[in-house]
Amino acid sequence: MPKPKGKGGKNRRRGKGDGEESKRELEFKEDGQEYAQVVRMLGNGRCECFCFDGVTRLGHIRGKMRKKVWITAGDIILVAKRDFQDEKVDIVHKYTADEARNLKQYGELPENARINETAVDMAMADDNDDDDIGIAFDDI
Repeated sequence: MPKPKGKGGKNRRRGKGDGEESKRELEFKEDGQEYAQVVRMLGNGRCECFCFDGVTRLGHIRGKMRKKVWITAGDIILVAKRDFQDEKVDIVHKYTADEARNLKQYGELPENARINETAVDMAMADDNDDDDIGIAFDDI
C-alpha cells in the first residue's frame, strides 16, 4: 500500500481562499491602454468589450489571468490595445466594483459607465418601457 505523500490535488487547491482579497493599489491606464466594459463572453478566453473610446472590440484574456481571475459580462476591465490589430485587445486587469467606483469619481471613467450591471441589464435599459412583445389579444 503506497504511503500518502501529498495533501490532495488541484481540486483541493482550487477551493482554498488564500485571503488575497486585501486592499490593492488602483491601477490607472497608460498609453496604449483603455478602460472597457465586458458586453458578453464568447468562450475560449475571449469576450466582446465596449471600450470607453466608443469602439467595440474583441478582448482576449491573457494567460496570467486565465482560470485565476473570473471575468463576467458587465465587468469593468483595463485592456491593452494591439499595435497591429485595432479590432482586438488584450485584457490586462479586472477592477472590482469598489475600484470601478473610485475610477468614476476620479474622472477616469465616463459618467454613463454602468458599474455592476450585466449584459441583460444593459439591454433592458436600452429598451423603452413598452411591455408589448408583439402579440395582440382581442378583448373579451
